[in-house]
Amino acid sequence: MDLTAYLDRINYRGSLEPNYETLRALQLEHLLSVPFENLSIHTKQPIVLNDAPLYKKIVEYKCGGFCYELNGLFAWALRTIGFDVKMLSACVADERGEFGLPFDHMTLLVELDKRYLADVGFGSSFIEPLLLDSREPQIQPDGKFYRIIEDDSNLFLQVKEEKSGWVMQDKKSEWASQYRFTLTPYEYPDYEEMCRYHQTSPDSHFTQKRICSMLTNDGRVTLTNNRFIKTVHGEREEKVLESEEEISNLLKEVFGVDIGQYRLR
Repeated sequence: MDLTAYLDRINYRGSLEPNYETLRALQLEHLLSVPFENLSIHTKQPIVLNDAPLYKKIVEYKCGGFCYELNGLFAWALRTIGFDVKMLSACVADERGEFGLPFDHMTLLVELDKRYLADVGFGSSFIEPLLLDSREPQIQPDGKFYRIIEDDSNLFLQVKEEKSGWVMQDKKSEWASQYRFTLTPYEYPDYEEMCRYHQTSPDSHFTQKRICSMLTNDGRVTLTNNRFIKTVHGEREEKVLESEEEISNLLKEVFGVDIGQYRLR
């Protein structure tokens, strides 16, 4: 990896000491710079789970990606710096609180003096790495609380957000799961079947709608099909885009993504 080019891509200028503060700052800058998106799927470009093509797509072409791509590249960058990183398999919870299949999501375990859950590939979720072995609520810079709980051999990432809709799955509790995972480490080939499913199956939400979403310093910006949502300090604005040209212009201006690059790769 050309680490300097990756750090330029995420606008990071801080320390490269492999400690928690560096991990926290890197995750934040990645989330602020690289969108979570599925545009490759909707431009019929195959997603290749390997370090080199992911680096080319995200760093050189300045595209984004979904979980396998974003966390895969982030893991490579962290290892290059000197972090101990493992790729984990997670099952994502839907609106009903039911979990998907294994390898539905890739998340990361980073081992320092303590163990941390890191993730730059889930869209709207925790901003700073979470203490993996704490079962206490952990507050994030945006005011949301997250916790990791354990049940038998599984761990559950849960969020508590009073103003949210879908996370209020369990009427007996304000906590709701985002995903379920274990600490078994995996490699890219283990995710290929589910990555292919999400690119091709009509049952995958990634094939059903176009998504591009990115954290901002004061909220989040999201494009879903032709609907643009901007949230600033909890206040939400929506706009319907009328043409593909308008969508392409917004992707470039707001997310820094040139849709033409997806067709050139």
